[in-house]
Amino acid sequence: MADRQLAKLILEDGTEFSGWSFGAGKNISGEVVFNTGMVGYPETLTDPSYLGQILVCTYPLIGNYGVPGNQKENDLLKYFESCKIQIQGLIVSEYSEHYSHWNASLSLSEWMMAENIPGISGIDTRKLTKKLRLQGTMPGKIITDESTLIDFDDPNRRNLASEAGVRSPVRYDKPGKRVVLSTAV
Repeated sequence: MADRQLAKLILEDGTEFSGWSFGAGKNISGEVVFNTGMVGYPETLTDPSYLGQILVCTYPLIGNYGVPGNQKENDLLKYFESCKIQIQGLIVSEYSEHYSHWNASLSLSEWMMAENIPGISGIDTRKLTKKLRLQGTMPGKIITDESTLIDFDDPNRRNLASEAGVRSPVRYDKPGKRVVLSTAV
């Protein structure tokens, strides 16, 4: 990365991890959680169950196959769990700046910039995951600009189900035929 910017993950208990920013260069706060999946980061990042969370990927290399386009199948997005990135931020050990996959339309960092989501690479995700396993998930902050202060935010104090869920039912009658009763989130 040509213009690498330093970034920090600060946990509510005062623990700090330093790394390099990718995606959007902004400060955010959320609950720090981890995922042990080896593939499927586009699906994971768009999963509404991660709303309000800073996601730590335990797999050591993320971004190597880029991000697919918004193709639909049976009126549903084919490669995503929802229509936007749901996480607050992403923490990885090593970010692959150069992707290679026949289905990729952009890099992970480009996608995250477009959706205003920050990420940090160069973090010891094994050490961080061990801490979260022993002490439990906790609020944390991604800091890319130390001149701007933000508070810790615990998304569990909000009604996340109402934020992530559909506003009213959506009915699918037959494969490929969707009857819209309302718009999904």
